[in-house]
Amino acid sequence: MKTTKRFENAINKLYIAFNENTLNPECCKQCAVGNILDQKDAWKHLSDDHGSLKLNYLGLVHQNLGRTFNGYSPLELLKIEAAFLKGCGYQLPLHHNHKKPEIPTHQDTLFNGLNEAIKVLCSFDNIENIMDYSNTFKASITKNSYLKRTNFEFEKV
Repeated sequence: MKTTKRFENAINKLYIAFNENTLNPECCKQCAVGNILDQKDAWKHLSDDHGSLKLNYLGLVHQNLGRTFNGYSPLELLKIEAAFLKGCGYQLPLHHNHKKPEIPTHQDTLFNGLNEAIKVLCSFDNIENIMDYSNTFKASITKNSYLKRTNFEFEKV
């Protein structure tokens, strides 16, 4: 599968953050975008609210000047972060009264968030979603076409 340099860098950083437990959706340096941008939090000044898709004045200036941060435009960064937070179970934008996961740093919560963020990263570069395993299973079933479909019935216990 052919990918872009920015995509490879982002995926590597997210993979490392997930496996080293340095991923935290409530910290601007340790969230998805914070990790993609090398644990820097300057990106938070592109919007007025964490998780918002609306650029503020500074964000619009950078967007209109064509600036990128590790290959991503300000609007792309906001979309990545929003997908990550939504995947983690947050109501956006982040606010103390809004819905949030019970344990924000639980591995399952973070994995769900990463799954959504990676889906967005793939869409930016017109890459097939690397987290979608359904095609792998389809290929396996096609190769093993001798397998029969069966109906399973469950008994009440």
